[in-house]
Amino acid sequence: MFDSLMSLFGGFAEAVTPMNLLWVFVGCLLGTAVGVLPGLGSSMAVALLLPMTFALDPAGALILMSGVYFGGLFGDSTMGILAGTPGQPSAIATSIEGHRMAKAGRAPQALAAAAIGAFIGGIVSSVVVVFFAPALADFATNFGPAEYTALALFAFVATSSVVADSVLKGLSALVLGVGISLVGIDSVSGTERMTFGLPGLFDGISLVTVTVAILALGEVFHIASRIRRTEHLTQTPETGRPFLSRAEFRESMPAWLRGTAIGLPFGVIPVGGADVPTFLSYGLEKRLDKNRRDPQFGRGAIRGIAGPEAAGNATTAMAIGALLALGLPISATAAIMLAALRQFGLQPGPLLFDRAPDLVWALLASFFIAMIVLLILNLPLASVWASLMKIPAPHLYAGIAVFCGLGVYATSSSVFDLALLLIIAVLGLVLRRYGVPLAPLMIGMVLGPLAETNFRDALLSSGGSYATFFSSPLSIILYVVLAAALVYTTIGRLRGGRVGDIGDASASADAEAEHAEDAEDQKLR
Repeated sequence: MFDSLMSLFGGFAEAVTPMNLLWVFVGCLLGTAVGVLPGLGSSMAVALLLPMTFALDPAGALILMSGVYFGGLFGDSTMGILAGTPGQPSAIATSIEGHRMAKAGRAPQALAAAAIGAFIGGIVSSVVVVFFAPALADFATNFGPAEYTALALFAFVATSSVVADSVLKGLSALVLGVGISLVGIDSVSGTERMTFGLPGLFDGISLVTVTVAILALGEVFHIASRIRRTEHLTQTPETGRPFLSRAEFRESMPAWLRGTAIGLPFGVIPVGGADVPTFLSYGLEKRLDKNRRDPQFGRGAIRGIAGPEAAGNATTAMAIGALLALGLPISATAAIMLAALRQFGLQPGPLLFDRAPDLVWALLASFFIAMIVLLILNLPLASVWASLMKIPAPHLYAGIAVFCGLGVYATSSSVFDLALLLIIAVLGLVLRRYGVPLAPLMIGMVLGPLAETNFRDALLSSGGSYATFFSSPLSIILYVVLAAALVYTTIGRLRGGRVGDIGDASASADAEAEHAEDAEDQKLR
């Protein structure tokens, strides 16, 4: 514990340099601004930043991306509260009660509950990461090729089966991502794989190209293909600094703590990021509310905001800690950050804490700074973020498309990569059109080479015996946990819910959104 504290103090010395403080502020500001815009989110913002961060030093680039990650989560919730249009699935739970509060003229209180919840969840999880990540990294030294193969398989199956409403769609996205990662010349045998004789594919398909195409340009195409108007701000928030009364603060505090406790373990469980814990927190608060004399859910319950928001930020900080210690991304945004580390020649895992301690601890120290910056930034600026929705959609998405092309061309100077960008973006449009999740695709592409390399190494070291994958207690534990998760998920689906009580919250939110879209279509007709 003492060593971790001393390392953290050293990280603060690096994080509070003028340039790194600037990157924290810019990341939080940019992430929040992107999060409040309809159809955008932290994953798109980090994807757009990926080709632009090569000019920065590794610490500055990762601090900037982390700020965008945290800021994007709060921006998504801000728009869900003010306009009822959450930017990402992780903000749906917050927006259900938050928008009801906003329509009742309590937008400042809803935003304050969200901001403080994000701060508490982020700070608590950052403290846990400081002491947990080094121990997790030490534990990861016990992992060999067979264990890493089991870990990758765990991430593959858990992500594709839990995140997606359809297991078939999730597995399809996963297979597609792994298939893209295998394009190029095999490093062991020298055989061409799925290159179709095109020289531009001999070196494989760049992760930057796929990330920008799927998450950014694909979203642009998706928005352009929808023939319906978007309602902007349906409720103008009250002016002035948002605040909570003592009674509201006491009401929110248990929910903040419960949400944080729910979100922490999901930072190391590969089920797609903050989506699942936010719905679990919402479901728990809703069940507890039913036992009260005067139930508030359905009329704008502040605990329906406090719990999910704390859970989402607690998961995010823990996710980055697990990424550094294990090299395991649990969401699309974490997968992009893993790609950034690899672009700088860094491999997350147990050796990262020994080979690049300055980078790791500066990044962990920046979490605390980012939480404070977000709290200061977001409490008084709700009306400013709401005004960003006035940007005309054609101008907004045209600018994003231009940045997509410039970013990819700047990294490769290849017209062939621009053609790939367009082709893969059309693929992203098709996936969105048919409801295929994108997180399994991104995780499949990032972890595909790792799984292939460790699978081969395990077989080579065992003389080709497949029994080596079940010879380690760690491997067996991972397979048992994976089997238990699949059984739990299957039971939840058979009962009509996605994961436990998620079904009620997500179904009601989806039904409301579907009803609004149908009404909008009727007006257009």
